[in-house]
Amino acid sequence: MVLIYVDDLIVTGNNHAAITNLKSILHQQFAIKDLGVLKYFLGIEMVTSYKGLFFNQCKYILDLLREADMLECKLAKTPLDSKLQLTLDGESFDQPQLYQKLVGKLIYLTITRPDLSHSVSIVSQFMHSPTAAHMMIVKRILRYLKGTIGRGILVQNHGHTQVLSYTDAD
Repeated sequence: MVLIYVDDLIVTGNNHAAITNLKSILHQQFAIKDLGVLKYFLGIEMVTSYKGLFFNQCKYILDLLREADMLECKLAKTPLDSKLQLTLDGESFDQPQLYQKLVGKLIYLTITRPDLSHSVSIVSQFMHSPTAAHMMIVKRILRYLKGTIGRGILVQNHGHTQVLSYTDAD
């Protein structure tokens, strides 16, 4: 299997000889550099263990916290306050570009952090006219991230191709 993103390729499969052969053919046609075992791709870290393949964005989160000047912030146990009351009213946030930038980065983070999907979808609704209260929600999400940096997605081989999932409809 070959995954192509602009000028980056990931070549993977369960036949080492076929992978080596494909790389050789590509190298004859193009100037390529083999970086070895995949560790990072598009800001996503891939770690292989006996449990499976683990995807996380620890470095991305640390960079985001640094950019938001929140490396030393207090931790939050949840990304949203359970008593959250959102309104469009309120004092406009004086740096809407900062808000938009941070929310955009949070959206990218949901690739490996589905636990953020709901809270990030809420803050993304206010991209065009954020208030100071909306920015406080973004900061709450960042405080939650600070305490959950090591989380990600574990992909395991269960010997079948059935999709298994869980949802709490409540």
